[in-house]
Amino acid sequence: MFRYIILSICLFSLTACGTVPITGRSQLNLIPGSSMLSMSLQQYDQFLKENKVSTDQQKTQAVKRVGLRIQNAVERYFAASGLTDQLSNYKWEFNLVEDKQVNAWCMPGGKVVVYTGILPIAVDDAGLAVVMGHEIAHAIAEHGNERMSQGLLAQMGGMALSTALATQGAATQQLWMSVYGVGAQYGAIMPYGRMQESEADHLGLVFMTMAGYDPNAAVPFWERMAAQKGGQAPPEFLSTHPSDATRISNIKRLIPEVVKNYTAR
Repeated sequence: MFRYIILSICLFSLTACGTVPITGRSQLNLIPGSSMLSMSLQQYDQFLKENKVSTDQQKTQAVKRVGLRIQNAVERYFAASGLTDQLSNYKWEFNLVEDKQVNAWCMPGGKVVVYTGILPIAVDDAGLAVVMGHEIAHAIAEHGNERMSQGLLAQMGGMALSTALATQGAATQQLWMSVYGVGAQYGAIMPYGRMQESEADHLGLVFMTMAGYDPNAAVPFWERMAAQKGGQAPPEFLSTHPSDATRISNIKRLIPEVVKNYTAR
């Protein structure tokens, strides 16, 4: 039923429908890109004011080094695809925050935060590339806009979008925070659905490979992540995320295709 609603909206409002790079999947994005970028800048700056940015130069430089390589890979891909204008308002930023949470996220416009708690699982630059490639992929694929659009439809019904954004500030901000997982424990909320998570895995593999990292590093990373959770994840049918076994299996299936098509670009 929900797919039918989305299809109907797309038919009547083609400008609200986007296409995810690489996978080609159609999606519903009701919120103007300018609004997403404005909210991103505001929330990102606020987060950095309220949280401790790491002073560990070695670890911070690793995050920035890996982030910059993936940024360059993304920009090369978009340039080669004639889509450079889609990144014209991106203001990339990579920060490491002191927090034990096993988490990382990327807001629209390339605003990335990695938590120190995930570094022992990442282990090295290749592991960081898995993490950051995956999170940047969520932003590039506009999964946040897609999830917020679904949330606005569900929460605000027939209220005009412009009215909702203008008058429902607290609700919109809460929805934003839940979508991007800002400040949330890993597994405590599930901001993206299984399809979006798998799509981010795919795009993340492409971007890290184009950046010169071995996509095979994704398998041991997710194995370490599964071990860290200690079997506490819910069964796949109760979760919006793919199970660890499903995710790892899908990644193994994608790696040969990614290596063949995106190595040394």
